[in-house]
Amino acid sequence: MPKHIFVTGGVVSSLGKGLTASSLGRLLKMRGLRVTMQKLDPYINVDPGTMNPYEHGEVFVTDDGGETDLDLGHYERFIDESLTRSSNATTGSIYQAVLAAERKGDYLGKTVQVIPHITDEIKRRIERVSTDDVDVVITEVGGTVGDIEILPFLEAIRQFKKDAGRDNVCYIHVTLVPFIGPAGEQKTKPTQHSVTELRSRGIQPDVIVCRSEQPLSADLKRKISNLCDVDDNAVVNAADARNIYELPLILHDEGLDTVALDVLRLETPDIDLAEWQSLVDTVEAATRPVRIGLIGKYIQLPDAYLSVVESLKHAGFHHGARVEIDWIQAEEVEGLLAQGRLTDIDGLVIPGGFGSRGFEGKIAAAGHARENKIPCLGLCLGLHAMTVEFARHVAGLEGANSTEFETTSRHPVIDLMNDQREITDLGGTMRLGAYYAVLTPGTKVHHTYGEPVVSERHRHRYEFNPAYRSRLEEAGLVCSGVSPDRRLVEFIELADHPYWVATQAHPEFKSRPDRAHPLFRDLVGAALERRASLEKESLSVRQ
Repeated sequence: MPKHIFVTGGVVSSLGKGLTASSLGRLLKMRGLRVTMQKLDPYINVDPGTMNPYEHGEVFVTDDGGETDLDLGHYERFIDESLTRSSNATTGSIYQAVLAAERKGDYLGKTVQVIPHITDEIKRRIERVSTDDVDVVITEVGGTVGDIEILPFLEAIRQFKKDAGRDNVCYIHVTLVPFIGPAGEQKTKPTQHSVTELRSRGIQPDVIVCRSEQPLSADLKRKISNLCDVDDNAVVNAADARNIYELPLILHDEGLDTVALDVLRLETPDIDLAEWQSLVDTVEAATRPVRIGLIGKYIQLPDAYLSVVESLKHAGFHHGARVEIDWIQAEEVEGLLAQGRLTDIDGLVIPGGFGSRGFEGKIAAAGHARENKIPCLGLCLGLHAMTVEFARHVAGLEGANSTEFETTSRHPVIDLMNDQREITDLGGTMRLGAYYAVLTPGTKVHHTYGEPVVSERHRHRYEFNPAYRSRLEEAGLVCSGVSPDRRLVEFIELADHPYWVATQAHPEFKSRPDRAHPLFRDLVGAALERRASLEKESLSVRQ
């Protein structure tokens, strides 16, 4: 039977519960344990698929097509395991399951209540990922202990200790220790109140992880230990780190994994941190600057493009480069181009999105990259923008567009597939999850991957219209990857361009800090070559 670690948070949201849980998962994996992770979210949406990116951030997609919380991206990047839709459960999905069971008569006419029916369903979701090939399940509970929505989850994980046995459950509580400027000191009162609230729900934390700007003193740790009734060594300090990938090393030095293993009565071999230390050293050594423009619609909330940003950083690590992201509002691109604003960009990424706002700006950015030989990578909607741009300005298809934005387009080079036209439920029209693509030998994409067949995750409704494929190819567009049945175009590129590549997929979901995704790796590589070439030209002119 797997052991269980539950991670809760208090005081304020966005403290870093997900990163703390991910870091612990990595530490346990480096000790030879088989680890999986899960997020329980209190919001009533069935999944985050239809939530506003400004509120929720990106939607992370799993191989099996689950639309999940962005924290699953952190989980996968840290523990380097592919998770499933079962790794994310929301209040909405839990109530949906309970109500469906009630309608079928599964409860034999009993009154359906939060306890036991909702809490039992929550426990079933936890048990669903507790398979025989896992040693430890780390479950993060979203929100904070003071939220009304979180109460059924706290009750469920309280009960879980009784069901699984004391030695099989560890509770970790993440809290804030703020620094009060006028007083000139760090304050433990928010942590005390948060733990008191958690204990009022029947949960005594085994470990308290204290988030702070600066390291806590030994005296402050002892104070928290005494007032919150945890062992001295179970007060773990997670002070602000230089980069998120340093966090596992910090938490190990603080003893988090050691304390958790003691609580769970688990013995493991000594930990080997060499590989992760090497990664952190690589991150710190990545100093060569390269500037990548990200043409986005939701740039006011960078978390809307979290996996794209991390993938660019991973690519920078690979090349020993520090990626500087220039956030460019898609709606402003045409005006910025007129001002000469994008001339000093080393590379561009045109990411995914939904809706017409900013699409013309993405098209303009694609054209600017094509005409000026600027390395450019298009993702999902980015492929649509690059296809439309090529169709209009190279293939001579005046008025070419996507039927997502113009249903009566003269040249619908991007369109719904026939089997999607009759579907009206927005939750059921997308191609979701992992799909294979066959790459065309000799193309940039084939060289980038180094494999004839690849699998990438998808999240989209509209596709490259195959009716226009031959016409666009005659004009010079290379369809460098297609679905196994040859029906759908998965990759496009230009042969006479340093790097003008797009994919219908979301490769950012599979990038890892120590294994940059090939498409991002080669984009940053091409951007570095462009930067070096321009610097050499500039030096030659000055001399």
